[in-house]
Amino acid sequence: MTNRLRNRSPELEHYRLREPTHGFEPKETYGFLRYLQHGFPNPLVRWHYHEEYELHLIVDTKGKVFVGDYIGQFEPGHLVLTGPRLPHNWISVDVADEGVALRDMALQFAHEPLESAIQLIPEMREILPLLERARHGIEFFGMSEAAEDYFIQIRETSGLERFICFLRFMRELALCQNYRLLSTSQLQSFDDDASLAQVSTIVNYITEHCETQFSMTELADRVGMSESKFSRFFKRATGNSFTDFVNRLRINKACQLLMETDRYITNVCYDVGFNNVANFNRRFLALKGMTPKEFRRQAEDRFGRL
Repeated sequence: MTNRLRNRSPELEHYRLREPTHGFEPKETYGFLRYLQHGFPNPLVRWHYHEEYELHLIVDTKGKVFVGDYIGQFEPGHLVLTGPRLPHNWISVDVADEGVALRDMALQFAHEPLESAIQLIPEMREILPLLERARHGIEFFGMSEAAEDYFIQIRETSGLERFICFLRFMRELALCQNYRLLSTSQLQSFDDDASLAQVSTIVNYITEHCETQFSMTELADRVGMSESKFSRFFKRATGNSFTDFVNRLRINKACQLLMETDRYITNVCYDVGFNNVANFNRRFLALKGMTPKEFRRQAEDRFGRL
């Protein structure tokens, strides 16, 4: 997390005071590139996808990020590019009751205009590999301060000046070597709002209650599905089986506790919702490639005792 994102820039603070801090730019005010920002909680925070690419910067709060079948953690400075129709959501945790006024800054842009421009302007071919990788979702590292600058410049400009700034931003992302691909599968997205709303409700519930005991049968009942239908529906939506999804969330939480606390590993096991230490150790090893004890030792070697 950068100091700049921890301590807001004066320019960003000024904008928060003079403009609404949620929603899209109205259609009549933008061309190819659309800017968005919002706080948390907000109706825009939900499991969803769209036809456009989305470049997403978190400027406040921490929590769980879902991109395709990927489940991870985010904090201020988290920068991700998602491709068309790739489902995604960011759910903040441990947020004060009043929420936050500004959590996300985002840019959306369509594929077809870029594809046409690339065919006519050979110099733009540099960004083709970036667009291909975005089909899986890309998380960038070491780019948060530069990204914030670009988001502010794009937000405050229009026309050719805005597009030139966007191209500079895309070039930096295309050249960035410090990144990782997120989703391993190309999910079959839903086309109806009702199904997307169901997925969002289910994912939110699991995220908020993953440390407690619940069954797939209970959640299937909540959304009025048979257990077999729910299982197929959930796998199609998230790329994970119900059990794998819950285990991934719990192991991610365990990693956070192992890094940030000195609680015994046995206690961490029960804190995150496992009721069997042997199963916890087995799942942890399968997902992280090491035991909880080894993970804690490596974290301490890298970051020191937090």
